[in-house]
Amino acid sequence: MLPPLLEKLMDRKTIESLFSHIRNIRCLVIGDLMMDEYLWGKAERISPEAPVQVVDVIREELRLGGAGNVVNNLAALGARVAVCSVVGEDENGWTLLKALSRQDVDSGAVFRDPARKTSRKTRVVAANQQIVRIDRESRDPLSIDSEQQICDWLVANAAGFNVILLSDYSKGVLTPRVIETAIAVAHSGGIPVLVDPKGTDYARYRGATILTPNRKEAEAASGVAIIDQQSLERAAAVIMDTAGLESLLITRSEEGMSLFSRAAGTMHIPTVAREVFDVSGAGDTVLASLAAGLAAGLGMPESARLANIAAGIAVAKLGTSTVSPDEIIAAVALTHNDSESKIKNLDVLTAIIEAERSRGKRIVFTNGCFDLLHAGHVKYLQKARALGDLLVLGLNSDASVRRLKGEKRPLIGEEERAHILAALDCIDYVVIFEEDTPLELITALKPLILAKGGDYTPDTVVGKDVVEAYGGRVELVSFVDGKSTTNIIERVLERYA
Repeated sequence: MLPPLLEKLMDRKTIESLFSHIRNIRCLVIGDLMMDEYLWGKAERISPEAPVQVVDVIREELRLGGAGNVVNNLAALGARVAVCSVVGEDENGWTLLKALSRQDVDSGAVFRDPARKTSRKTRVVAANQQIVRIDRESRDPLSIDSEQQICDWLVANAAGFNVILLSDYSKGVLTPRVIETAIAVAHSGGIPVLVDPKGTDYARYRGATILTPNRKEAEAASGVAIIDQQSLERAAAVIMDTAGLESLLITRSEEGMSLFSRAAGTMHIPTVAREVFDVSGAGDTVLASLAAGLAAGLGMPESARLANIAAGIAVAKLGTSTVSPDEIIAAVALTHNDSESKIKNLDVLTAIIEAERSRGKRIVFTNGCFDLLHAGHVKYLQKARALGDLLVLGLNSDASVRRLKGEKRPLIGEEERAHILAALDCIDYVVIFEEDTPLELITALKPLILAKGGDYTPDTVVGKDVVEAYGGRVELVSFVDGKSTTNIIERVLERYA
């Protein structure tokens, strides 16, 4: 069984790297599209015609709803999105297509059916409370011709996507044949299929990678009332057996989420403490962020953590809302101290340094193991920082240190060393590298100044040729005499051995 996520939270570096590459992800959303209309106003009197509130409308807003909210969430995260669905030949259908176009979403597989009504849900909101909802929609299954159009398109095009999402709102688009075809073509291409399910017959989703029902939906589908840990696990077992699932994610409102896996057991993810304004569309946020994580190469547990963070942000907003990468990164940053913000993966750091260089900043780079940080290290780093406007420290990984200094080193692990160094004011960014030399970092970051200790000569500094080729230079910085990790180890052994 995987441990509960009470201590190990989502790593900021991983999240930043995910969002730096997310434009390379192609996502296909299949499901029921609709328009969400919001009428915002004030309710300060009772109608003389009936005992109901009178709402004075102040603002009107149209948003993509249903599967469109999943599309919105993926687009807000930065992914490339295509959508496959059927809408009517009506004004709402044209409005919906225009909204997709504004989001730069590929709507080439949104087919039109003159006999079908495009769904539109109107919500009247006053004083941050939803007063009433009015639905105008089709709930009938697709016509045979529309179903055939979707299936033919999926067979011809689905292989070009990194992940497929089925957003089922029980409005007729996801017929058994459409679901079966989508899952079959995904399997043939090794593409994960994520489903936000509806109804009680989860056998229709057999073969999907993961389903994401909420607690109420899981109770209805399993026939098990979820009142405690044991009943939750019984409900999950029924659903997984019924749908032939390897993984299942049940969202549990204020109790967080539970991820069930045949291979890895159960993982309970506590909720992110936030004030809840509106849970509308939170399931869409979960589906989209879970899919983004999996498509970007995160494991299922890490993707579920990402979904939990995103859902916590979404429910703090009123109405169906999206979540941005900056909001997720900021939420992750709140769980760490300030040093966390300085530790970057190379892909993220490269973009940051390029932007800083374009603003005229002089970039200084140095590297080392920095095992058992001491005053000599600090003085050296302060001198290196004084050479320019921004200091980047390349830190040898644990494996790299062992190769360079022997199996007994390092004494302090790479993550702990990185946090200690990042806490120093003289260091702007820390990046951990696995290689024996920092040549790859230097080539990618292109620092103006390459700083090394005074025990080197210019010709022995790795990366000297690279830096000088584009006009940079090497600077040798003197160490404080008598200060070294080896000396500290020897004194400890002398006193305590």
